Amino acid sequence: MRSARVELFARIRRDQRHEDLSIRALAERHGVHRRTVRQALAAAEPPPRKPRTRPASILDPFKPAIDEMLREDLTAPRKQRHTATRIWNRLVDEHGAQVGYPSVRDYVRPRRREIAVEAGIASAAATVPQEHAPGAEAEVDFGEFMVDLAGVRTKAFLFVYRMSHSGKAVHRAYPTLSQESFLEGHVAAFEELGGVPTLQIKYDNLGQAVSRVLGGRKRDENPRWALFRSHYGFDAFYCEPGIDGAHEKGGVEGEVGRFRRAWLTPVPKFDTWSDLNDYIRGCEARDDKRRITGRLATIGQSFEDERAKLRPLPEDRFEPGQMLTPMVDRSALVTIRQAKYSVPASLVDRRVRALLRASEVLIYDGRTLVARHERVTERYGQSVQLDHYLELLMRKPGALAGSTALAHARTSGAFTPEHDAFWQASRRVNGDAAGTRELIDVLLLHRHLPADTVVAGIRAAMSVGSVLAEVVAVEARRITENTTAPALESSVPATSNVASLTQRRLMDPLAVIAGLPPDRRPTPSVAHYDELLARRRAKQHAALNQVEGVTPS
Repeated sequence: MRSARVELFARIRRDQRHEDLSIRALAERHGVHRRTVRQALAAAEPPPRKPRTRPASILDPFKPAIDEMLREDLTAPRKQRHTATRIWNRLVDEHGAQVGYPSVRDYVRPRRREIAVEAGIASAAATVPQEHAPGAEAEVDFGEFMVDLAGVRTKAFLFVYRMSHSGKAVHRAYPTLSQESFLEGHVAAFEELGGVPTLQIKYDNLGQAVSRVLGGRKRDENPRWALFRSHYGFDAFYCEPGIDGAHEKGGVEGEVGRFRRAWLTPVPKFDTWSDLNDYIRGCEARDDKRRITGRLATIGQSFEDERAKLRPLPEDRFEPGQMLTPMVDRSALVTIRQAKYSVPASLVDRRVRALLRASEVLIYDGRTLVARHERVTERYGQSVQLDHYLELLMRKPGALAGSTALAHARTSGAFTPEHDAFWQASRRVNGDAAGTRELIDVLLLHRHLPADTVVAGIRAAMSVGSVLAEVVAVEARRITENTTAPALESSVPATSNVASLTQRRLMDPLAVIAGLPPDRRPTPSVAHYDELLARRRAKQHAALNQVEGVTPS
């Protein structure tokens, strides 16, 4: 607005110089008051506008009382200080004020800090610009976002590690805000970037690292976190608690929100945590071409210069998971962090080793890996695999129908409609117990063959009316062996590869089933056996007459 008045004054002064017009003529030409023309001719710079006088606020008479309440808070116990709501209630009750709560809130918010600064308790809200040496510092924080995981809306936690100099950041999504996620995120960031900062990494007072906040910047650290820092050889810088320390790691604070808005909006959809993190890695690669405001080089270019300044990684990789030794109960389940996981039934009443990681649980019998589960995040949840109970169900086939393992297998999709159809057909032919055992033999094939080939083997066997596990096994192995063979590219359907001799007799003799040549032999006949039966009857009749003393005529 002021620049427009300067231009107006310049035009008025120019017209007066070149044309020597009167004040009235200049006012009419430029559409302004004669007073404005006189001001322009008197000085090239417009005079400052008079400040607008606003009517007194209804809150003005009560501001001294509010200030007094805030000064009382300087020495009051921390948990018994005035809130804006309490100040408003006191104004209404004690001073008869007819003011609204928003007016009180808007005045109290900035005035509280001003009074603290006046008393010397707080400093003015100002920051000192900082320079970060290449490879020296990094910042870490967690954020939250939602993801549709296998069709279920799930809360996820985003670990963010950001280099202070270049702005290069590493992001990883985890199902829990646990120490395992915290450590695993660090390991992933160190290995992704190829080194460790030489000076320090900045943190909030996260429970995964800090057991207790002491005076100043002293902290009681979690023992496992202290061991992790010692292994990788870096120092931790802990920010001031609360909002007062947010600016001390403002780079990563802003990065959490920026990445969420840029790449995790709208709500992403993935089947597994691994798929989600693969997507995040791709987003990070695209972020390398981004330029931070005020910088000429991209993030990727800045980090290439910074990479050589990082401290090399130690030779041994730190295991971020936590090793536990749970006992296997009578249901072949172990309890880890209030969740249950299945193990092979042969391990009942034995102690096993469980490696608890951020997104998975690995269970060992000695040095042998016997079970792998996705980590269960809900309290009292279960992860039960049907495969762990097959040997037990072979002895107790009647327990399969109502088992928890079967229910979990149906929910996860491991027990398909093809398995169910085979089971039903086998029970009709072989009876409940024997039919269920045939199904269990089919399920055991999954330990050695891909799931899709086993399902294809079930379809092939049932297409010719077979409910034998041996037929399923033969066909599944044939499909596995011939996956890349040209025969699979032929027009013969896969289900026709199981031969049925009865069908071969009835079909066109030129048809080829399962790759066998046509059977041109004549159909077997029992006519010749009728002659043998006639001779046998004659011999039997002669022997009977001899016993009775009858001489044949």
